[in-house]
Amino acid sequence: MNHPVLLVIAHGSRDPRHAATVQALVRRAGALRPGLRVETAFLDFTLPSVAGVLDRLAADGVRDVVALPLLLTRAFHAKADVPAVLRQAPPSLRIHQAEVLGPSPLLIAAVERRLYEAGLTPGDKSATGVVLASAGSTDPEAIAVIAETARELRRTGWCSVRPAFASASLPRTEDAVRALRAEPGVRRVAVAPYVIAPGRLPDRIAAGAAGADVLAAVLGPSPELASLLLERYDGARAARRPVARTA
Repeated sequence: MNHPVLLVIAHGSRDPRHAATVQALVRRAGALRPGLRVETAFLDFTLPSVAGVLDRLAADGVRDVVALPLLLTRAFHAKADVPAVLRQAPPSLRIHQAEVLGPSPLLIAAVERRLYEAGLTPGDKSATGVVLASAGSTDPEAIAVIAETARELRRTGWCSVRPAFASASLPRTEDAVRALRAEPGVRRVAVAPYVIAPGRLPDRIAAGAAGADVLAAVLGPSPELASLLLERYDGARAARRPVARTA
């Protein structure tokens, strides 16, 4: 039986670190599922484009594709941009759009992995406040998911967790750092970027973390994210809901 191709669709960035990190994550996911064909495409700024990869897959004789938006929330890109480009795919392809990555316990685990790699330990949790710093969005659903993710992270034992945003929404990272400094019981403050790859907005998060004690790395090619890609792939295959095409 031929398995559907996994097409990971990332946002794209002018920053070359973005594409390099995405490719490393996709390679790690592919290594977890030998025999699965995994491709990467970008919505903007970076090649290959989604349309270009879909055309190449059709030319290769591929029939089934699972398109996975490499996004943490269901904001505009997931609701509009990705479905629009998939509707224009060659008619020979059957395409199923997977769910975005968040929310998921695996993302919480990836955030904690990065905090520990930055020097914290589980024993530090009860005295550490964490800023969960995301890129930001004007979409209320996306903002609500970030807020709930912060609450879930807090339930793992951190003294306090506050969401922050690099654009479009408030508070900013530096404001959340100052707020945590004023909270009772918080003896150190850590900033955890809730973003997948480096770029302009993650750099803004890092700049806002100047007043924190600890700055974790972006989620990147963590084993949790690699596993989550395959979890979303399997879910889309099981759902059997193909993308509707443009008439």
